[in-house]
Amino acid sequence: MYGLHALAIVIGVVTSASILGKFVFGLPSIIAVIMNYLKRSEVRGTWLEAHFRWQLHTFWVSAGVFFFVGVLVFTIILIPLVLVAFFAVGIWSTYRIARGWLALRDGRTLPGAGG
Repeated sequence: MYGLHALAIVIGVVTSASILGKFVFGLPSIIAVIMNYLKRSEVRGTWLEAHFRWQLHTFWVSAGVFFFVGVLVFTIILIPLVLVAFFAVGIWSTYRIARGWLALRDGRTLPGAGG
């Protein structure tokens, strides 16, 4: 699932789309979120549960910022703020997916959904 999220981020980097836009709306990320919900019960109580929470938290916070800040696009004066916010959350999402994937590779848990 980290790989699918990472693929969505890479697509956002190499195309004219934004990182955040592809992370929230890209098919790889959507598939990863669906898989995450479908497989969540299988990892409940294991060290992998934190990875599932981490991924879902990253996705839903990113989506929330996208929709909340995206509304500001309609106020022409705040468009620069929207662009900065989209860039910042895109970088934050990239960091969280990379950090989670590295922790998974090393067999480490994560601080939970909010960490």
